[in-house]
Amino acid sequence: MKKFKIYLDTSFISHLKHEDSPDKMRDTLRLWEDIKKQKYEVFISQLTFDEIYRCYQPKQDILLQHINDIEVTEIKITDEIENLAQIIIETGILKPNDFDDALHIAFAVVGNCDYIVSWNFKHMVNVNTNRCIHSITINQGYKTIGLIPPTMLLEEEE
Repeated sequence: MKKFKIYLDTSFISHLKHEDSPDKMRDTLRLWEDIKKQKYEVFISQLTFDEIYRCYQPKQDILLQHINDIEVTEIKITDEIENLAQIIIETGILKPNDFDDALHIAFAVVGNCDYIVSWNFKHMVNVNTNRCIHSITINQGYKTIGLIPPTMLLEEEE
């Protein structure tokens, strides 16, 4: 069976160490165990690393250590990614202030991922954004992508 290609945005990774949201942290760590078992082909962008480097210590080191524990492909910024992010902004799905979120989506789309895994319900993981990104990807000649919360990939515990 083909492994899903998943793009991990910063909101997901930051919940590996996020005591203020114990339920999200628990679910993130559960999914991380599946990621460590290589159940998915994992992608992270240059932007994700940039955002992690802006975290305070020791959280930054903890998140980077988690990333070092998995097999991951880093997607570097390209003109194609920046152009797609700009198209997302121009359609009005996201506001210019949310350009980094548009970039995360563009990284995943251009990286040919199946899903973006995120806890960002405001800008990414919601019905409207999913519907609009579906339309944009088709119109721009890319395959469709799902924007999902980590819980959608978790198997039921026994």
